Amino acid sequence: MTKPQISIQLRTFQEDDPGSWQFLLDQARAADVAGIDRVVFSDHVAFGEDLEAYGDPKKGGTMGGKQPTSPDGQWLEPLTVITAIGALTERIRLGTAILIAALRTPVVLAKTAATIDVLTNGRLELGVGVGWQRDEYVAAGLDYENRGRLLDHTIEVCQLLWREQVASYASPELTFDNIHQMPKPRQAGGVPIWVSGTINKRVVRRLADYGSGWIPWGPDGADLVGAIPRLRAAVEAAGGDPTFQVQGHAIPVRDADGNLDLTATFEASAPLIEAGVTDLRITVPAVVGYDESLALYSDVATKFRSALH
Repeated sequence: MTKPQISIQLRTFQEDDPGSWQFLLDQARAADVAGIDRVVFSDHVAFGEDLEAYGDPKKGGTMGGKQPTSPDGQWLEPLTVITAIGALTERIRLGTAILIAALRTPVVLAKTAATIDVLTNGRLELGVGVGWQRDEYVAAGLDYENRGRLLDHTIEVCQLLWREQVASYASPELTFDNIHQMPKPRQAGGVPIWVSGTINKRVVRRLADYGSGWIPWGPDGADLVGAIPRLRAAVEAAGGDPTFQVQGHAIPVRDADGNLDLTATFEASAPLIEAGVTDLRITVPAVVGYDESLALYSDVATKFRSALH
């Protein structure tokens, strides 16, 4: 059985311009040295003004959720961030949670991801989803109503180019023959794809066809003990590999002063690991400075392994 891993999401967005993003680079370097297994980054390329859609599950949002910035908030592009952080780190895995992959031209995304994977010696992972914002698709010249198929198309082209020396492809969206693209990713089979979503036919099929991992969403994310075996069975029935990885959020426990109790949090999260969570995401207070970040993340990694390994 694979040992569970611990991950954090670093904030690549701020309401106001921080002046310098050095704190982000310091946090990433510290996480690498401290023994955190994975850092991930979120994605937006543009904003409209209908931010209420973030709280509408019918539009891909989450019930009660709130977009964390205004339309003029500062958002860094995640693959660019990963490139910078990849050059500063040695072992930590680098991922997106989530990349709105269809907003990128597939052949360019395949090239970008392969390049990052080569330069980081096989440490890239792409968590992908359709997003929630219609205006972002409109600004990219894409059909929001067809976003699920656009995501599938993007993954199909990327994986084909990553795996085939000479690639040919035909779909309603795109046709090409005898296309070469080098270098290939360092990881066998290409960059791992983590599929985001609730348990539904589309997510089951994506995991069966393309996925290395699942990023739960909505009510299924709130009931992982029940959801994981259901999804594994559905993916296996669809002809996929049921041993995909699963991301889950640690169950926070706070002390009398309201501070996060790491040991109690990891002990409370043990049922998630037993149910099949392989990547435990923990939210910790943001600290500024390399030394401060190193102390915090070292404490997280040590207590995680003490409680759950």
